[in-house]
Amino acid sequence: MGIEFYFLFIVLGIIALILLSILGKYVSLWFQAFVSGTPIGFFNIIGMSLRKIPPRVIVTARINSFKAGLKQISVSDLETHYLAGGNVIAVVIAMIAADKANIPLDWRRATAIDLAGRDVQGAIRTSVNPKVIDCPPQQERGRGDYIAGVAKDGIQLLCRARVTVRTNIVQLVGGATEETIIARVGEGIVSAIGASDSYLHVLESPQQISMLVLEKGLDSQTAFEILSIDIADINVGENIGAKLRTKKAEADMEIARAEAEKRRAMAVAAEQEWKATVKEKEALVMESQAQVPLAMAEALKAGKIGYFDNLRMQNIQSDTDMRNSLSKEPEDK
Repeated sequence: MGIEFYFLFIVLGIIALILLSILGKYVSLWFQAFVSGTPIGFFNIIGMSLRKIPPRVIVTARINSFKAGLKQISVSDLETHYLAGGNVIAVVIAMIAADKANIPLDWRRATAIDLAGRDVQGAIRTSVNPKVIDCPPQQERGRGDYIAGVAKDGIQLLCRARVTVRTNIVQLVGGATEETIIARVGEGIVSAIGASDSYLHVLESPQQISMLVLEKGLDSQTAFEILSIDIADINVGENIGAKLRTKKAEADMEIARAEAEKRRAMAVAAEQEWKATVKEKEALVMESQAQVPLAMAEALKAGKIGYFDNLRMQNIQSDTDMRNSLSKEPEDK
């Protein structure tokens, strides 16, 4: 009995050590929460592991939020957000920062922002420390890109702007991103330059562009609130109006040439038609002249005219031909 008792005692001791090693981490987490003033049930901590939730993450997030004064965030809220695939620690840190900066942000909105794939911590940082967006973006400046606009006098202006924005927490979920801000600002600058009567007015007062663009409410339905738009660089480009007028004049000249060529071709065609008509009439005259000897012969046979009448007609014709030849100017040799 003595040997069996000692053997049983050793086995029970080993089992107890195994249980203590397994439960030791849960005990340490429970004790950490207890001494922090945020008691969490011991079996609740064990249940987290059974639900595939890391207890240390939930306990740490709960302690941080409770100590920061966010007592409305419960352990159940933290577990639910983790199971939904969210970053519990990031959301808690963002809410603590928002609370310290007096930025209205509740747990529901913060978790929605995180689950939407947005950087909730970055959003709070941008709300506290406004962000500057280059327009056009910095990575495109290697190609020397500008926002090009043309004033009413036809002179092109090349601009670069810097837009200062801060996060609009209310519209962060579903709101447009930086690309939309850049596109809208570019459109507004082009429109403002186009409304100027002269490029000199824009060069004299570049702030007018910023004022006109800000009045358009470009941050509507976006995740940002535009604080200011500053023209960082403005240069004079090409004389687009002169180029357009030159091209129009060249086009008008080509049209005039085509019309003149058309009229010339029509005149040539008309001349050829008249020449063909003259040849046709000459052929008719020659045909008629060929009928005269036949008619004279028929008249002689019928006795309507005499032989001497024929001779007189030939003499008259010869005299006429002689007079016509004498009246013509001699040809140059």
